[in-house]
Amino acid sequence: MQKTIIKNAHVISPGVDLEGATIVVEDGRITQVGAKKASEKGAATVVDVKGQYVMPGFIDVHTHGALTYDFCDADPQAVFKLAEAKLAEGVTTVLPTTLTVSNAELKVAAKNAKAYAEAGMPFAKVPGIHLEGPFINVKCCGAQNPEFVRKPDIKEVKEIAKIYPVKLISYAVETEGGDKFAKECFKMGVVPSCGHTGAKFADLKKAYKNGLRHMTHFCNQMTPLHHREIGMVGAGFLVEDLNTEVICDKIHLCPDMLNLIFTRRNLAHVQMITDSLRCSHCKDGYAFTMGGLEVKLENGEARLVKGGNLAGSTLWMGMGLKNVRDVTGLPLKDLVRTTSWNQAIELGWGDTLGKIEKGYTADLVVINPRTWKPSAVFVDGVQKI
Repeated sequence: MQKTIIKNAHVISPGVDLEGATIVVEDGRITQVGAKKASEKGAATVVDVKGQYVMPGFIDVHTHGALTYDFCDADPQAVFKLAEAKLAEGVTTVLPTTLTVSNAELKVAAKNAKAYAEAGMPFAKVPGIHLEGPFINVKCCGAQNPEFVRKPDIKEVKEIAKIYPVKLISYAVETEGGDKFAKECFKMGVVPSCGHTGAKFADLKKAYKNGLRHMTHFCNQMTPLHHREIGMVGAGFLVEDLNTEVICDKIHLCPDMLNLIFTRRNLAHVQMITDSLRCSHCKDGYAFTMGGLEVKLENGEARLVKGGNLAGSTLWMGMGLKNVRDVTGLPLKDLVRTTSWNQAIELGWGDTLGKIEKGYTADLVVINPRTWKPSAVFVDGVQKI
């Protein structure tokens, strides 16, 4: 039995803020959490985190790339590099996210994810993928390539899922058959999400009746709030149980909007994401293509060269958490659920991931409270960083 003790921990978990804590991990599971010191006898590893935050490993359900690699690259190393970068950010579970590209490219991405799994997932876990598109509204592409936009096709999703599990799909609910598409997704175990959409509230309600409860990067590339048509932004505030993704870099959403979301919405239905691109972990001036479109990173912002649309982020999840804490003043024990447990619940892992609690998988991140960067990361109880 492999035993690890993490001591002098400031545990931040949903509803928990406990300083001077000890966490005992045995065979990848948490067996003890508390203020009392645990016997170090028989422990293979003792880690003294010296008062740093210890949080549940982050779960990023929306991220495209990092370290100059994109998930849709033909290079099989892209998944490895993305998972390696995410692990360095404290993300222990990730859904690599596609672009709106050809069917052939989506299948290659799925094959590469499968190869990563077969290699033992050496970095962050990749239990499945997130299809962002190609079934979006051509008028709401943002930084997606309109050339590859097509109507919702559950057969295409099934073809990709046969190669590697599809866990989440972002699409425009107002497209032909969009409401029924949600029901078809659920039948095959895929979470449907409304994104890159020009939908009216009535369109959302039709998909809602078929089970849709997720919104892709809330406020970005969706119909805004208007006093005669509340659109998708209005729906996000009116319909409490919509699980809304939020990019917390203070660029995609201004601090006031972040404050509005996190203080007015039920935090049980908010999920922090990074929506990071291949330029994540890169320096300003880095230029690249995204789905055939030219993008450049300047002043920390990734924008299309033509048109200037925001194309994603270079955000790390821990920094997003810090941003929201600073903007709202809300306690970390309330905010931390938006970095992991909410995602785990929606994807069916809420009983094993997203909390630092007895019986939960020991996916943990140690955050330096001065820099907000990870100083250690554990996956299944094994220290990877």
